[in-house]
Amino acid sequence: MLRELVVLGTASAVPTRHRNHNGYLLRWDGEGFLFDPGEGTQRQMAHAGVSAHDLTWICVTHFHGDHCLGVPGVVQRVARDKVSHPVQAAYPASGEAYWQRLRHATAFADTDVISPRPISGDLVQWPAGPVTLTARPLSHSIESYGYRVDEPGGRRMLPGELAERGVHGPLIGELQRHGSVIVEDGSVVALEDCSVPRPGQSAAFVMDTRLCDGVYTLADRVDLLVIESTFLSEESTLAADYGHLTAAQAGQVAAACGVRRLVLTHFSERYSHADEPRFVEEAGKAFGGEIVAARDLMRVPVPKRLP
Repeated sequence: MLRELVVLGTASAVPTRHRNHNGYLLRWDGEGFLFDPGEGTQRQMAHAGVSAHDLTWICVTHFHGDHCLGVPGVVQRVARDKVSHPVQAAYPASGEAYWQRLRHATAFADTDVISPRPISGDLVQWPAGPVTLTARPLSHSIESYGYRVDEPGGRRMLPGELAERGVHGPLIGELQRHGSVIVEDGSVVALEDCSVPRPGQSAAFVMDTRLCDGVYTLADRVDLLVIESTFLSEESTLAADYGHLTAAQAGQVAAACGVRRLVLTHFSERYSHADEPRFVEEAGKAFGGEIVAARDLMRVPVPKRLP
């Protein structure tokens, strides 16, 4: 079981010597969600040691170039590498013309495995292997959506209760599969007698946006929140004008929503790696949990399941 974020790029509108345009691959038990492939994503994938065969979803938040100009290269790599499994492509329906231009940007041997999943409205959900993928609207200068991945809840077995009720060996598996089991003395033991609810794990991806209801709904109690923090608070007016968040606002969201691990990214070109502690410090004024200032090619695991 592999659940990790592979960071392919962390810049905002302008890439720098050290930061590629956006690109984030969330690997989750055989599914691969590629969020916002900006320019250069195909090459960053090679540097990170991931391939087109790892992709099952391409998710675009909006059609500003730093979030989608890598689509043509990724699509052509899917075709060139003869990926045979389905690859779904989610994007705002209002940008259909942009999607078509990116999807068919040049002459190449095409592929039929990529299926469009245009988004409109306040809530869209799809089954995605072991999880559900949700899209909700954000507040940017053009239509933009954030995404969330949720694993179904389960149950945590209680060894003491199992032993007390005589459930052992193969009977444990039968209890988990069928919800009840008959033990040696003829009594029926229900799953609820020997277990407690276990929340499923989750991750959210929030890019270019002002603070809005969608930000909080997407981030609510997630294990991993990947969120833009384009500016520091000294540029809060600029952030609001252009539809972006500051590091302080990202920390406030994480604190209000009970996030477990916070990943800051989408940094303005005005900041260097030397400024990363300032972003962490600002976010940390509100959020006491783990904070990661993302760097290109970094791998960030989804936090381990709570006991």
